[in-house]
Amino acid sequence: MSKLKPETRNKLRTVSVATVCTALFKRGFRNQFIQDVRPLSQDTGTMVGEAFTLRYIPAREDLNPLSVFQDRAHPQRKAVEDCPPDAVMVIDSRKNPRAASAGGILVSRLMKRGVAGVVTDGGFRDSPEIAKLPFPAYHNRPAAPTNLTLHQAVDINVPIGCGDVAVWPGDVVLGDGEGVVVIPAHLADEVAEEAVEMTAFEDFVAEEVMKGRSILGLYPATEEQTKIDFAAWRKARNR
Repeated sequence: MSKLKPETRNKLRTVSVATVCTALFKRGFRNQFIQDVRPLSQDTGTMVGEAFTLRYIPAREDLNPLSVFQDRAHPQRKAVEDCPPDAVMVIDSRKNPRAASAGGILVSRLMKRGVAGVVTDGGFRDSPEIAKLPFPAYHNRPAAPTNLTLHQAVDINVPIGCGDVAVWPGDVVLGDGEGVVVIPAHLADEVAEEAVEMTAFEDFVAEEVMKGRSILGLYPATEEQTKIDFAAWRKARNR
């Protein structure tokens, strides 16, 4: 059962990965942004969900013929069928995009099962088709060869590394058009709350800057007049 509160999920849908990175930095977390991973499409909206993980190790040729997929307990296939609705599947491909972490059929299956999105620090095959799906998917770059050529799936829902970030099952994964950040599960509620507040202030600042106002004293808010102006802005917009 999901531990992510519905109100926390909804708050995170309204904020950016960049804002959450700053909120985490305030708490001493400098390495929560998954490196070298980008969305296949900019049109799928914000991705939020708890991490459900799959771990690959380097493939050994005698253990990875195509026939392994006939086994219903094969970890890659089992992970696709076991990943809970509203979770995000996060795949540790050792930052190796030379072979696919998954392809269009498996990603489509995740989507139809109600999964919130998928992230790999490797690559996807069938990437043009995946990019057309109404489903958040993040990878390093396209990778046509089947996963079996380089990757052997060995573990499901264990701590992994993805793009140099430690990901624990149940951590909260947030993705937008810029990339993916991993929020430690115990911080999700407070980070979401602060990120909503930060977003409101940054929206105010952006409007002021577009009016020609200097950032000095505005961002960060070191002048009392800025705080007064922001309070009036929030009241006018019911934020």
